[in-house]
Amino acid sequence: MPETDLIHNETAGIERLLEIMRRLRDPKGGCPWDIEQNFASIAPYTIEEAYEVADAIEREAWDELKGELGDLLFQSVFHAQMAAEAGHFTFQDVVTTMSNKMVSRHPHVFGDESREKSADQQTADWEAIKAAERADKAQRGTLDGVAVGLPALLRAYKLQKRAARVGFDWPSADNVIDKIAEESAELVEARDSLSQAEVEEEFGDLMFVMANLGRHLGVEPEAALRAANAKFTRRFEGVEAKLSARGKRPEDSDLTEMDALWDEVKVESRAAAKTDHK
Repeated sequence: MPETDLIHNETAGIERLLEIMRRLRDPKGGCPWDIEQNFASIAPYTIEEAYEVADAIEREAWDELKGELGDLLFQSVFHAQMAAEAGHFTFQDVVTTMSNKMVSRHPHVFGDESREKSADQQTADWEAIKAAERADKAQRGTLDGVAVGLPALLRAYKLQKRAARVGFDWPSADNVIDKIAEESAELVEARDSLSQAEVEEEFGDLMFVMANLGRHLGVEPEAALRAANAKFTRRFEGVEAKLSARGKRPEDSDLTEMDALWDEVKVESRAAAKTDHK
């Protein structure tokens, strides 16, 4: 099929997208912006698209999710095209690597192992397989392979989870709560008598322990904070709506009024949630 026909063939699937990407990066006739990009410049867009996928799922915006998944797929295609141009690998290599990994990590589905396993046993088997993969990559340390580019809160959670697998962990959530109290006191001391750099260090220590508490409570801290952000956004927008009904904007109000409206919005949102769950 001629390249032009492929690009305009809406039934051509992934091959059409790959050809579009190749043309966008064509030094002679492609898009100047796309041609100028490299792995480092595109990586922030990749992260952003992943968060937009998560946002659409959280809002249950299924029509939007289709587009967001497409945007994320395009990021993979973009990186693979640049890799092919540099002679590193192709998109087909990406697909083959992922397929091989999934087959290898699911011997109870694609191999001879029994599917009659508990979820805990499957998790243990999964971790053992991943540990063997890291060993093949010469990643010998317990924390090797926890991506540096992850959001800091998520990376803290994963680092602690990895350390816990080899026994480096507090016995219970109560021990973590005690540590939070200790770190909080150290932060107050730093605020009152130490440098800004030391305040930042103590604040980071406190956040790190908070992430560990989430793990002990079965709470993924990144997801929990996203939910808290969304709740704050909804409630503050509710405050703005109530102010607007009074002919005012936040800058025309004060903390006392806005705090009272916040309490009203909170009560209303909880009542609405109870009604939805009936």
